Amino acid sequence: MTATYAVSDRLALGLEYNPEADDLGLLANWRVLDETETRPALILGTSSDRIGTRDGRAYFATLSKNVEGLIGLPLSPYVGAAFGEADDEWELIGGTQVRWAEGWSSSHLYDGRNLHHVIDRQVESGLRIGLVIAEQDGDHYAGISLGTSL
Repeated sequence: MTATYAVSDRLALGLEYNPEADDLGLLANWRVLDETETRPALILGTSSDRIGTRDGRAYFATLSKNVEGLIGLPLSPYVGAAFGEADDEWELIGGTQVRWAEGWSSSHLYDGRNLHHVIDRQVESGLRIGLVIAEQDGDHYAGISLGTSL
């Protein structure tokens, strides 16, 4: 469970709670550099470690770019590195978001070990519902995500 607050258009802070591990931790995303026509955005942050780790934090840096204007497809890929406390090592991370149609998108996320997929539907006044397919060491698990903006 997560709750975040946009302190500014560049910084979001929040809390993340994992009831299975009884772990409460900080969420932070800071857009250090804005994306331009030719340069990707640089984002630094922290969150819980990879899906499947019992506890620990991850610290990451990513570069992301909306490439629709360059290639004509509604894609926003990202690539970066994350340090995970659970395994005490750096991982190469990456993924992309695809904007399929008004209100529909999917995210495909590689956490350095596994590939996860989320299909999201934006419905009434900021409510989001999604189907999550999480991979864990070759096994796949399905779940539902719910979100809202206040």
